Amino acid sequence: MKKEEQIKNILDKITDILYPPTCGICGKLSNEFLCKRCELMLDKHAKFAVEKNQDIDKNFIEHLYIFQYEGIIRKIILKYKFKDKPYLYKTFVNFLLKNEKIFEILQSYDTIIPVPISKKRQKERGYNQSYLIAREIAKRTSLRLENSCLFKVKNIIEQSKLNKEDRLKNIQGVYELQNEEILHNRKIILIDDIYTTGSTVYECCKILKKAKPEKIGVLTIAKD
Repeated sequence: MKKEEQIKNILDKITDILYPPTCGICGKLSNEFLCKRCELMLDKHAKFAVEKNQDIDKNFIEHLYIFQYEGIIRKIILKYKFKDKPYLYKTFVNFLLKNEKIFEILQSYDTIIPVPISKKRQKERGYNQSYLIAREIAKRTSLRLENSCLFKVKNIIEQSKLNKEDRLKNIQGVYELQNEEILHNRKIILIDDIYTTGSTVYECCKILKKAKPEKIGVLTIAKD
């Protein structure tokens, strides 16, 4: 384990002591970061979908997602992403890993990679929402977190502010691959928070494919 990961793990433990675990949605005390009432609410909205990809140009074999990006789910994700609610990553992961189908599929991969954000966006937000989820999944499964290969080297207009055609243009040339030998013959699952047009994950998977992994899949919390 890298030194920075060890430090983050220690800080997480200190945080749990100073701030007892609560449900990320309603705030009630909960060791699972998700109370039973809110879990039932999420169950009503959950899709736990697995969409096989027949389009080889997309560079990934399947897309897993938990929710449709609408209603209360949309509000929760937006709070997580833009309203300084980083602790919601544990709520999402605990709910996700309770699903046996998704858990088994994740175990068919060996490496998990979060969609990166730019240094400027990281500084503004204080965290990468996809990285937090990827890190927690790695802790709870046999997957290895790899955060030293895929980088976002340009700060661009937020994709959510653009239409589909402009998103495809906006995202080109934004990501860079480093240390690609690490990913050779690996089974990679790429994780992002929301799948809208797919332009972000298409571009990331295109870059990752240069490392010649055995396979690439995509996991998102929601699909628009």
